[in-house]
Amino acid sequence: MYTGRLSLALAIFVAAVFVAGRGEGDPRDLLVAGLALVSATVMAGLAFAYSEIYRRPLRPAFLYSQAIFDLLLVTVIVHLTGGGTSQFAALYILVIVAGSLLLPPGGSLLVAAFGNLLYFTDVVVFSPASLTLGVWLQLGVFAVVALGSAWVGARLQEAGQGREEVEAELVQVRRHADDILENIRSGILTVDEGGCLRFANPAAGALLELELVPGRPVLARIAARAPELADALVRAARDRERTTRGEGTVTTESRRYPIGVTTTFSRQHEEEHGLAAGRTATAIFSDISDQKRLESMRLRAERLEGIASLSASLAHEIKNPLAAVRSAVEQLARMPQATDDTRTLTGLVVRESDRLSRFLSEFLDFTRVRVTSTSPVDAAAVARGAVSLAGAHPDCPEGVVVESAVAEGAPLTVQGDEDLLHRAVFNLLLNALQAVSPGGRVRVEVGPAPRGTVPQGLSSFPEGAVIMRVTDDGPGIPTEVRDRLFDPFFTTKPGGSGLGLAVVQRAVEAHRGFVQIDSPVTDGRGTRVAIVLPRARATTPANVPAQANT
Repeated sequence: MYTGRLSLALAIFVAAVFVAGRGEGDPRDLLVAGLALVSATVMAGLAFAYSEIYRRPLRPAFLYSQAIFDLLLVTVIVHLTGGGTSQFAALYILVIVAGSLLLPPGGSLLVAAFGNLLYFTDVVVFSPASLTLGVWLQLGVFAVVALGSAWVGARLQEAGQGREEVEAELVQVRRHADDILENIRSGILTVDEGGCLRFANPAAGALLELELVPGRPVLARIAARAPELADALVRAARDRERTTRGEGTVTTESRRYPIGVTTTFSRQHEEEHGLAAGRTATAIFSDISDQKRLESMRLRAERLEGIASLSASLAHEIKNPLAAVRSAVEQLARMPQATDDTRTLTGLVVRESDRLSRFLSEFLDFTRVRVTSTSPVDAAAVARGAVSLAGAHPDCPEGVVVESAVAEGAPLTVQGDEDLLHRAVFNLLLNALQAVSPGGRVRVEVGPAPRGTVPQGLSSFPEGAVIMRVTDDGPGIPTEVRDRLFDPFFTTKPGGSGLGLAVVQRAVEAHRGFVQIDSPVTDGRGTRVAIVLPRARATTPANVPAQANT
C-alpha cells in the first residue's frame, strides 16, 4: 500500500510537470500534484515508521486514516485527469477492496460510501458541464460496483475470520493432542512400508530404551528388543492386517517385561498411486506387567479358595476314622497274644497315623485362614515378635542371624487380625531359616511401600501401603518352580506339607494385600518375599527408631 501510494502520487506529479512543460492544462494542477506527492510521502513515511519500525498494532483508527487518505489521493488524481471522464476512477475500487481486507467487517462499506461521496462531489461541483446521460450512467455503474466490491470484500473478510477461528481451534486441538501423546504412558509408533519411523512419542523410546529419530529405519532395532511388536507393524504396513489385543515381550538391557499391542494402518494415497507407497502402520503398546500380576493373583486366589472349601470336608472325613484306626491298633498291641512282630507293625501304624494327623491339622489350618477380628495393628511390632520367635525356633540353624529393621517416622499401622498376620510373617521366616546355611542371615524390613509397588488396578490402597520384606542369603529359588510356590501341597523340602506359603497367601489376601517374590536378590543368590498390606485409614505417625533383633 505504501509503495502504491507513492507510485501514484509520483506518477501524477510527473504527468503534471510534463503537461505544464508543453504549456497545456491549468498551472494550478502542477501545484495540486506537488502537494499530493509531498502529502503522500509524509503519510507513507509516518505510517511505515508506525507499523514497520516501531511495530505498533494496526488498530482500526490507523487503518481508517490510511483508507481516507488514499481516497483523497485518488480523488486528486481523478480531478486532475478529467473528473467524470477520468479513466482512473477505478482506483476507488482498488482502495475499497484493500479496505475490505484490512478493516473490520462493515468498514469497507463505509469506505465505499465515502469514496462515492468524494467522486460525486468532484464531478458535480468541479465539472458540472460534463454531466451528460453517459456520465450519469458511468457514475451509477461506479457506485454499484464500488458498493458491490465492498460487500463482497466484507463477506470475504468474515469468511476469512471464520477460517482463522477454525485454524486457531485446530491449532489448539493439535496442541492438546500433542500434549496427550507426549504424556501418555503407552508407547505410540508410526512407520511406513519401508520401515522408516514417521512418529514416536517419548513413552515409546522409554519403554524400548531406544533413541527413536523420525525418518530413519527402525524396524530392525525394534525387532531386536520386541520381535512381536516389529512383526505386528510389518503385517499392518505391508499386509493390511490389524492386531487387536496382541501380546509380546520387550527385552532391554535392564529388564524383560510383557506388553500389550494394538496396530492399525492408513490407506492414504493408495487410489492415487495404485500402490501402497504412502501406507503407514501405527502401533500402540504398553507395559502390562501389572495386569499380568493381577491376573496371576486372581487365579491363585480362586484356586486356593476352591481347594480350601474342598479340603475342609475331606480333612474332617479322614481325621475321625484315622483316630479310630489308631486307637484300635494301640489296643491290638496291648493284647497278651500280641507277638513282637505284631507290636512292631502296630507301632509303625501308630507313628504314621500321628504323622498323617499332624498333616491333617495343617490342612485344617489352611482351610480356616480368615480374619476373625480387626483392629489397628502395628506392622513393626508384628515383625519384631515374629523375629524373636523364629530366632529361638528349633529349625533355626546354628549361627544364623535373624534381625528386623523398621523405617523411622513412617506410619506403619494396618487394619487386620494380629494373630493371622503374625502367622504369615512367622511362616515366611521359617521358610527362610530352612533355606539358609549355618552362619547365614535372615532380615525382616518394615516400611512404607515405594511408589509403583502396588499394581495399577488395585483399589484397596487409598491410604497407601505398608511393606514387610523377608530376605535371606540362601541359594535362591529356581526359575522353574517360582510360579508354583503358592500352590497347595507343592514343596521342595523332604517331608514338607507344601501348605506354608499357601497359608501366607490366604492370610495376606484376607487383609486385601498381596505377596511378591524376588529371587535372586543379588549375585545369583538369596530370596526376598514381600507382604504388601493397605495402610489403616486412621494412622498416628510413630517415630520408631530402626533397630535389630538378633
